[in-house]
Amino acid sequence: MGWWLVDADTLAGSRFLVSPLAETIACLKLLHRARAAHPGEREWLDTWLPAYRERLDSVDALLVDAALRPTWTADFLAPTPTGEERAFEEELAVVRDYPPERALEDLAVSLGGPVPPRLRRSDLPGRAADLVAWIWREAVLPTWDRRRRVLEADIVARTAQLTQGGWAAAFHDMRPGMRWLGKGKLQINAYDNPPRDISGGRLMFVPVTPHVGQVSWDSGRYALVYPCSGVLVEPSRRAPEALGRLLGTARATVLVLLGQPKSTTQLVALTGQGLGSVGRHLKVLMDAGLIQRRRAGRSVLYYRTPAGDVLTRAGTR
Repeated sequence: MGWWLVDADTLAGSRFLVSPLAETIACLKLLHRARAAHPGEREWLDTWLPAYRERLDSVDALLVDAALRPTWTADFLAPTPTGEERAFEEELAVVRDYPPERALEDLAVSLGGPVPPRLRRSDLPGRAADLVAWIWREAVLPTWDRRRRVLEADIVARTAQLTQGGWAAAFHDMRPGMRWLGKGKLQINAYDNPPRDISGGRLMFVPVTPHVGQVSWDSGRYALVYPCSGVLVEPSRRAPEALGRLLGTARATVLVLLGQPKSTTQLVALTGQGLGSVGRHLKVLMDAGLIQRRRAGRSVLYYRTPAGDVLTRAGTR
């Protein structure tokens, strides 16, 4: 299995980070594999897969297939974040300006062998950047506001897990095969790779909405890209019609979603409602005794009371 040796200082200085480029690369991976992990991904694929395939020429298709292998993503296509949140164009510039000779070396690593003759060319970084920019502009940017809310909500949830159960809880199910082994060992996947000592490095955790992940490192920076919690990225459950007539659809939806504790940020991401609207619904539901709240570190989590459970179940009959 692959694991990293992490010292206390590296863990203490680690941080969560939102990356528009990581989100777009994750969408590229989803388009490349053309398999959905849940209905939300299926709907997105049905919308964008035909246009993506039409956009690819033979060289681009070969490039993507070589760069996105099941066990490794070519370094030039997924650069490690700097540690600060940056605009998409700033992040993409790292891909576009990547030295062509190094891109070929990266492809040899991802392929585990020689690069096909048709890919031995100097324009690979530019072609990759053009393709990623197209995906961002057409298929990601129009929904970026909601995607960002979902990413931020996941970070809130992970932070709450960290506060309640320590790093072992925060790492649990972050990505397939990942878990805290103790004694400074962080298992990052189930592959039989040599251990890597990242003590003294800068460790970042980067959520994405597609159900994909990857690891990368560069110049003492290490990034773990992981898929958001399924409850955030799957389509939100609609409130039963009868409950909606009683409470109003927006307020009933908030009540339905609080079957599991959630923060205000998560509710905003899931419902698409504004922060003020969600706050007003929470106050009314609190005053009616249908929900309660508790603090988890810096976050406040809301959850249904037994009375709220009874009302929600009654609305489904």
